[in-house]
Amino acid sequence: MMVIVVENAPPRLRGRLAVWLLEIRAGVYVGRYSRKVRERIWEQVESGIGPGDAVMAWAAPTDQGFDFATVGKNRRMPRDFDGLKLVSFAPKDPSA
Repeated sequence: MMVIVVENAPPRLRGRLAVWLLEIRAGVYVGRYSRKVRERIWEQVESGIGPGDAVMAWAAPTDQGFDFATVGKNRRMPRDFDGLKLVSFAPKDPSA
């Protein structure tokens, strides 16, 4: 199983994701595909996200039982910690 969550995504990308995945809430897409198809879908997200951001999580044979990838500007950043993927927060932008 895989889940993709997008924020501020262009309508074109949202439509493309809706062709392959079920949109269960606004910007939340789920589906079950092979690794090859999942990577192709993620390539579409990376090339079409524009100023938005996205995260994809999928079942994987890791200690955590899943893996994830992110793209776009977001305060949450994945970090590897002794083989575990954790999330760290970037400091708030002082100009915002």
